Amino acid sequence: MRGKRCYFSRNTLIGKTVFWAVFIGKIDKWPRRRYAGHRKEPTMHITLRQLRAFIAVTQTGSFTQAAESLHLTQSALSGLIKELENHLDVRLFDRTTRQLSLSAMGAQIYPMASRIVHDVDAMLTEIGYLKDLHRGAVKIAVSQQLASSLMPAVMAGFAAEHGDIRVGLEDCPVERVLDSVRTGEVDFGIGPERENSSDIQAERLFSLPFYLVLPDAHPLARHQTVPWQALVGETLITLNGPFSDLLAAELGGDIGPVISGAAHRVNLLSTAVSMVHAGLGLTLCLPFAANRIRQYGLQMRPMCAPVLTRSFCLYRRKNRALSPAAEHFHDFLCRSLRQQTAEWSACGETVGQ
Repeated sequence: MRGKRCYFSRNTLIGKTVFWAVFIGKIDKWPRRRYAGHRKEPTMHITLRQLRAFIAVTQTGSFTQAAESLHLTQSALSGLIKELENHLDVRLFDRTTRQLSLSAMGAQIYPMASRIVHDVDAMLTEIGYLKDLHRGAVKIAVSQQLASSLMPAVMAGFAAEHGDIRVGLEDCPVERVLDSVRTGEVDFGIGPERENSSDIQAERLFSLPFYLVLPDAHPLARHQTVPWQALVGETLITLNGPFSDLLAAELGGDIGPVISGAAHRVNLLSTAVSMVHAGLGLTLCLPFAANRIRQYGLQMRPMCAPVLTRSFCLYRRKNRALSPAAEHFHDFLCRSLRQQTAEWSACGETVGQ
């Protein structure tokens, strides 16, 4: 009826999940392809148990581990996978004596299966909230450096206030954050600002300046701030990927090549910091790494002339409302980050002394 909201509309979470349920239950009525004679194809009955089994094997890379995670026997799990392969008439995995990997078709099907199961799980969570507002679950994907530095304290603080809401954290590369949001595997993602597709919206959370990480005895440690020009002639350790590449492009001039031509390029900040501690050079970081830097007895100095920053965003799918649990965590996260960034600003320009 016009003027009244339909809770089973395709635009609502419950409506979309009912659609998937109908799709799974009624797919046997659809011919997979038309061909001469229009002979009826064998019916198929895809179940959530089969999809969960497929997802578990894909994520663990092992039938044994997947069976344990689902509390099934390995033979029961193998049976579910075999049923799904027979129903779809495709091979989902390439198996050898030493390795198990997704087939080409399996790699195409996996995001769709994950989205179906996530929507069903989200619907069940939302229905639970309609019955009891103190229950729920939220899953987030966070870039690795943020996940190891900021998120543990945020999650602990949230658990103290909302102990019945479970928060699942996936720490992963930035590109994986966006993929997890796009496929619906997580409620939202957090990471550095990046170009994203039209089906993802970005909410800027905060911006942070670059810092130089150096030993206490280094001459530059005597300065309150360090101009970028002072890095000329220093042995630098930088991170592979956009963190350093974007910085080099932004600096340009004489300093850009200093960043791009660093003596050492590594994948993890923890490796770079360990190398600084060993006297192999200097590296760059953002303020949220301060605790790790202090653990190594190193110093941090803000870079200047110019002051450059990196922005971090919360990513979520457009036109998809967060569950009540995710809304609660989103609000708590934003409050916590505002407080944390304010503390960094109040600490002044020198960190580590």
